[in-house]
This record gives sequence, structure tokens and C-alpha cells, in this order.
Amino acid sequence: MRTIRQRAAVLAARGTARLLQLAGRGGTALPGLLTERLAPELVAEQARRLGRGVVLVTGTNGKTTTATLLAGALRAGGLRPLHNAEGANLMRGLAAAIAAAASWKGTLAGGRRAIGVFEVDEAVAPIAARCCQPRVVVFTNLFRDQLDRYAELDTVAARWQELAAAAGGATLVVNADDPLVGALPPPPGGRVVRYGIADPAIATSEPGPADSIWCPRCGAQLVFRTVWFAHLGDYACPRCSYQRPPLEVAAVAVQPQGWHGTALRVAHGEREQEFFLPLPGVYNVANALGALAAALALGVPLAVACRALSRATPAFGRGERVTLAGRNVVVVLVKNPAGFTQALRTVMAAERCPALLLALNDRIADGRDVSWIWDADFEQLAGRAGALTVSGDRAAELALRLKYAGVAQPVTIVPDPARALDRALAQGTGTLYVLPTYTALLELHTRIARRAGRARFWERQ
Repeated sequence: MRTIRQRAAVLAARGTARLLQLAGRGGTALPGLLTERLAPELVAEQARRLGRGVVLVTGTNGKTTTATLLAGALRAGGLRPLHNAEGANLMRGLAAAIAAAASWKGTLAGGRRAIGVFEVDEAVAPIAARCCQPRVVVFTNLFRDQLDRYAELDTVAARWQELAAAAGGATLVVNADDPLVGALPPPPGGRVVRYGIADPAIATSEPGPADSIWCPRCGAQLVFRTVWFAHLGDYACPRCSYQRPPLEVAAVAVQPQGWHGTALRVAHGEREQEFFLPLPGVYNVANALGALAAALALGVPLAVACRALSRATPAFGRGERVTLAGRNVVVVLVKNPAGFTQALRTVMAAERCPALLLALNDRIADGRDVSWIWDADFEQLAGRAGALTVSGDRAAELALRLKYAGVAQPVTIVPDPARALDRALAQGTGTLYVLPTYTALLELHTRIARRAGRARFWERQ
């Protein structure tokens, strides 16, 4: 940072973040906005100064977990990742992460080993790519999410096509199990690395809500040979030649072991490696494969990357486990039909009659339209759930959805998330599974961290 303006931006951002944290709030949005206002060129300039360049991670579900896993694998490979670990994934979040990592002189540590690992919102990804000129872009998946912001999937897919065309020389790491993502073309002078699952033993006959079931080339309905969940699987078009592309990084053996995680055997070319991923659910297998494929593309050896993944801990609100009032509590973010369905499915597979706290908000960061809850598979709770508490700004709508799903047991409605947590903890014994939308997660996480004596998410770096 050569200019006085940029140094002032960093100092202002760091000071503001500290004041917000002392007030008990996370400090990313306002510090990022200050940085952008005072030094709008900061992100682009500092991205150019990172010795190993920038990796962008985008997609509907799994961005935070994939980016966190990738940062760990790169660190194990001897690099120094600069990571927006708080999950602030707009351009202001990138600015805040850079300002937070800079010294008071405005310089970044890491030298030639420094690399940016930035999770970015799927609509912001083209803007971030133009700004940062990434070496690698990871695309996780595309699901219907916040339609009031993003519009339909084809709109986001078209933006991603433009991103791919403009990312000259970059490596695109794409989830080939998703038909829209698997269709992304290589950028000029760059290449595509495709990852996915290749173990038919974990195919499901109840995939849940699916979005991308049409061929992205000719529009015919795809035929799925196997489905892992939602519309992710092995597919082919009956009309044209489009089908799931060959996988360069694949999970060839997947053995779920409940909430403890999944035993995996992965293949990269002729090499294979076994390890245990301590994150539950098939969706986290996909996240781990995306992180692994990106790490391999950046030169991290397969064994080193897998060892790092085996030591992973859940990202903020993505399967975190704490003990409160003598009970185990598991917190899992939910935000769209596919994600909610898979979170519930993982919970129901792990425990008989689980106690649940579900929290639904409709604020800007959640998406104002909550009609998506009618597409999530709450029917799987009918006759199988334990104590049920619903909370959030739209708790009543959530309770109504459970009624229409055939859930006959009493549902406790407590709109305030903090009070709902206390009520849910007081009901019954055993593990309590907390499934909130994003802004409800922020409210609950502060309460949980305080009661559990843990650092809040912005204090962990």
C-alpha cells in the first residue's frame, strides 16, 4: 500500500472493526464499506501483490466450508492463505479481510507464499474476478436461493459463463455433478478441473428438491443414472451428446458414519488416498472434493491435502458442536430448499427422534421471500422428530409448514431466537439440533458462544 489514502483506509477499517467487536458485534460490513469509500482500488492492488495470486470460491451452497477446507489444505502445503473466514462474501467483505490482515503500515505478510482464498457471493463472482484476476475459481453448485436477489438459475449461470470467458489463463474447478456447473467452458488460455462423486453405493431414491434437470445445451430433460442429492449426480441428455464430464478428482468410495463424518477414498488420476472427513453429510463430501481439487491445481500434494482435510473442523455455523446446559448442541445453517432438506436428512440419519430448533428470518441477507420452505422436505419429520421449537421473524409460517407436512407433535413457537434456545434446551434431553437461516444464525451464535465460553466467530482468527 503505497498511498496515504490506502494506509488511512486500513487504519480506519481496523479501528472501526475493533470498536464493533468491543460492542459485541462482528466487524466486516462497515469496515469494508469504509475501505471501499476511502481506497476503492485497495482490493485490486493488493490482489496483485499476493505472491501466489487469488482463489475465488463461489456457488449457492458450500462456499464457506469449501473455502475453509481449501485454506487449511494450502496452509498444510506451505502457503500463507489470506481468507475472509467470517463469510462476508461481497466486495466489502474482501476489502475488510485485506484491511484486517494488513499491518499498521498497510503491508501484508506472507511474501511469495501469500495467497488469497476468498469466498464470494455467486452474483458478485464476476465483479470479484475482474477485480482480482484469480488464478483459480471454484464453482460448487447452483440451487434456487434468494430469488428476489438472484432471479432464476439460468441468470446466474449466464453470469458465470461470462466470468469463465473473461478469466483468461485461470483454472476453473467445477462440480461436474451439477449439470449447469459441469457445462462451464474452459477460459481462454486456461483449463477446467472437474470433480464429483463416483460411488454408486450412496445413490439415493429420495433426492429431495431438484432444480437443474434440463440439459443446458438443448433443453431436453436429463436422465439421471444416479443421484447423490437434489440434482447432483451422474446424468446424460437423451437428445444431444451432453453428459456428466469425466472426473479428474473423484470420491470413489464414500462411507457415511453419522454425525461424526465420512470415510473417503479419493482418486486423482492414477493415485488414490484414503482419509476420514470429520464433517457429516454427502454435501460435505462435495465441499471437500472442491477444496481438494483446487489444492491439487495449486500444487499441494494429494497426501498433504487429504491429511489437512482429515483435521478439519466445521466452519462457522456449519455443523459446529458445543455443550450447553449439559446437552450437546449442533448448529447447521440452512437457507434454501435443497440445503434445508439435506440438513434434516443428515440429522434424521444420525439420531432417532431428534430434538430440533428451527429458526426462519426474512431479512435482506436471508431473502425476503420465504415461500421456499414449501419446497423443503419437512415431511420426513412426521412421526419421527422429538421436541420441536420454531423461532425467528417468520416462526408462525414455519409452524404452519410443519403442520401441512403432517407433523402431529406439539410445536413450541418462540419468535425471539435467544429465548427459543433457552426453551429448547429446557425441553427433553439428548442432542439439540439448531437449524437457523443466516441472520437468525448470527443472533443465536452470539448467545451460544457466550454461554459456552467460546470465542465468537469474528474472534477466531
